Order: sequence, then structure tokens, then C-alpha cells
Amino acid sequence: MSEILNMLDIVKCYFLDAEELVVLNKINLKINEGEFVSILGPSGSGKSTLMNIIGCLDVPTSGKYILANNDVEDLDEKELARIRNREIGFVFQSFQLLQRLTALENVELPMIYAGVSPENRHKRAAEILGRVGLADKMNNYPNQLSGGQQQRVAIARSVVTEPTILLADEPTGALDQKTGQQIMQLFKELNDEGRTIIMITHDTNIARYSKRIVNILDGCLNEGAVS
Repeated sequence: MSEILNMLDIVKCYFLDAEELVVLNKINLKINEGEFVSILGPSGSGKSTLMNIIGCLDVPTSGKYILANNDVEDLDEKELARIRNREIGFVFQSFQLLQRLTALENVELPMIYAGVSPENRHKRAAEILGRVGLADKMNNYPNQLSGGQQQRVAIARSVVTEPTILLADEPTGALDQKTGQQIMQLFKELNDEGRTIIMITHDTNIARYSKRIVNILDGCLNEGAVS
């Protein structure tokens, strides 16, 4: 397996008045192509900050981050935006769908930014929505969909450009237990197809769907076990 992500001694600090707050403390993390990894930790553990750095939404105070053979430190904002669009597919707890757009149009959005032609992006979006079980909901608006259906649209949007990594932040947090289990089964199927998934969660039961658990506590990582 080829290495997709490598973090070396990542530190993230914030300053409150004269006090230095260390949120991430020398994080070392390697993830290979095709892995399904959960980063598991309670509120305040640093997992959201780590997710933002993984997703190139924030930069570390020190350390080295290599993503898909790119040294993130060397990238300017335009190049970071390209990385976020091409290499990372985001799935958020709150779905982050545009209410004025249909399911199909929401899934097409990343392809617009990537310069895909209207005909090709329409075809690709329809295929992916069919893949996640929403072939009959393509023209529905988000407020016409259940929470589980909205998250399926979000997942379809996240994978439509074939990103290197699918990065999911508490993807079942806004869903009931049964719907959450259905969403996690979809993630397992996507991983079985070879997609690399990194999931941020506080829920041990959800983390067990992954093949590898990395625990984070007080800004430090250690490997866990899937029981």
C-alpha cells in the first residue's frame, strides 16, 4: 500500500493573552491508501483541530505534513484550495448542503470548481446519487429529504471528484441510531471499494466500523484497538 498521509511532529498552539495553549502536541500519524481510520476522542481532545489540519483548513504551528506527495507547508492559499477540492472529500455532521439547490445540483458543485463540463458533471452526479440509493431523489431539495438522505447526498458530493481521502467529521452526529448505522454501512462499502476514509468521532460504537482506531486525548495520539 502506498502512503497517502504522513504527519511528523505536528504541533498546534494558540495564544490567549500571554499564555500559550498547546492543542496538538507532536502528532505523528501515517495513513496508507485504502485504510479506514477513526480518530476517536472526547470534546476538547484536539480532534477537531487535527481534522482541520488534515483537511488543509488550518496549518500547524510546527512540524511537517505530507498529503498525497505534497508538502503542505510549501503551498500557498490557491494551491491549498486546489488540494481541498481535488484530494479531500468532506462530510460534515450538519451536511452543509445548499438549500436552494437540488440534490443533483449539490453533488455537481465540486465538479463545477474542478472545471468539469455541464454534461459530464450531470451524468457523474446522477451516477453517484444512484450509487448511494437516491436515484429517485435527485430533483428534491434538502428540506424535502430526511437527515439520512441529506447525509447520503453529502457523501455523494464528497466522492464525486474521486478524492484521495474521504474526511468525515462526526458523520452520524445529527442522525438517529438506525440511520447512523445505515450511513456507517455505506462508509464500509465505500472503503471496500478502495476509498481511503478518515473519520473524526467521539463515539466508540461508530469508531468500531473502521479498521483502525487512533485515540486522541489532550492533544496526543495513541493507537487503539477495534474490539
